[in-house]
Amino acid sequence: MASVTSSRPYHIIIFGATGFTGQFVVEEVARCATESPGGSSLKWAVAGRSRQRLEEVLKQAAGRLSMPELRTDIEIIVADVSIEESLAVMCQQGLVILNCVGPYRFYGEPVVKACIAKGAHYIDICGEPQFLERMQLEYHTKALDRGVYVIGSCGFDSIPADLGILYTQRQFKGTLTAVESFLKISSGSEGMSGHDATWQSAVYGFADSGSLRQLRKKFGHKPLPVVGAKVKKRGFMFFSKEIGQYAIPFMGSDPSVVKRTQRFLHEEEQQSPVQYSAYVGVGGLFSVVKLLCGGLLFWFMVKFSLGRKLLTMFPSFCSFGLFTKSGPTMKQIEDTCFSLTFFGEGYSEGTDPTQGQPNTKICTQVIGAEPGYVATVSTMVQAAVTLLNEVHSLPRRGGVYTPGAAFHKTSLIDRLHNHSIKFSVRN
Repeated sequence: MASVTSSRPYHIIIFGATGFTGQFVVEEVARCATESPGGSSLKWAVAGRSRQRLEEVLKQAAGRLSMPELRTDIEIIVADVSIEESLAVMCQQGLVILNCVGPYRFYGEPVVKACIAKGAHYIDICGEPQFLERMQLEYHTKALDRGVYVIGSCGFDSIPADLGILYTQRQFKGTLTAVESFLKISSGSEGMSGHDATWQSAVYGFADSGSLRQLRKKFGHKPLPVVGAKVKKRGFMFFSKEIGQYAIPFMGSDPSVVKRTQRFLHEEEQQSPVQYSAYVGVGGLFSVVKLLCGGLLFWFMVKFSLGRKLLTMFPSFCSFGLFTKSGPTMKQIEDTCFSLTFFGEGYSEGTDPTQGQPNTKICTQVIGAEPGYVATVSTMVQAAVTLLNEVHSLPRRGGVYTPGAAFHKTSLIDRLHNHSIKFSVRN
């Protein structure tokens, strides 16, 4: 593991530790720090605007984990995203900053900027393509020059999808050319819900979708080559025989992140790019009707400032209870899990992908616990541990990367497998 020094005393600093997700990250880092003799040397701290609230978070974690030492042994750093000097002081004390403060489009850039200026690596759990791609456009060269890694979307958005594609490519005997993924989330008797911060990110992300198209033009990328038969996109809503329910295109960051990874691997490693389409199951006919009604209301309201204000003021009402200001209950979290299934096709070894139709298929799967606050914190923390332990396996000597681009030569998939996020080939 990378060494801490007197001037940079912490391996990991959790910024935004008092937020809904941040509190779970605190508990995961605390567990991780005691997993092995090597892991016990992990030095970490928490950071946020309020010392009192940070103390309360550590007290809560100490009680839940039966680790009373957390109340006295973990350092507190007061830092505010609106106060540049406080971010600078925080970033110069840690090797890796875990940024849990969202929506990232409003609060993320100052942290990225401070990390690069002070030489701290940066990891977040952002699912907002506009922010992720703009950071790459504006800060990649600066991060590269400073030897700093900026790695976004290290939560459920989008490590299972991004690394799931890499896993599928490695398991495929031949040339994998196309993959469709289907996300299925299962919950218990109380159903499932997400926190208000995720809802806000979605509201402002959809409202600003036009700027993403303009942003992408600035990269000046040539289209990725299509290897093998071109895959036809499915409709807006269809019945999926693969998962036995109705499905729609996945609206999150997965397609954007996977495409950026595939571009990196094609341009830097000369790998054959994979076409990718992502879908999510929505259930039966009743769920379809509810989704259509809610979706139409959402699309209408998100176009106007008053509509966006109402959407963010009343998340539970506007999302039919799917998002709330209080977030999910512990019972909901414990009873929820996900499966992400990949259906790939390509050409067997010795077959020319430019000739004829694909002749080989593969099915792989990533499964885990509740995606938003269990799987997400596990992927984020394991990404940080991998960065600390295997920095020499990451590309170049710094820069802004997707998880797949950053970690494709590391043991992150194995680490996740050991932390209840399982990758497997299905027959």
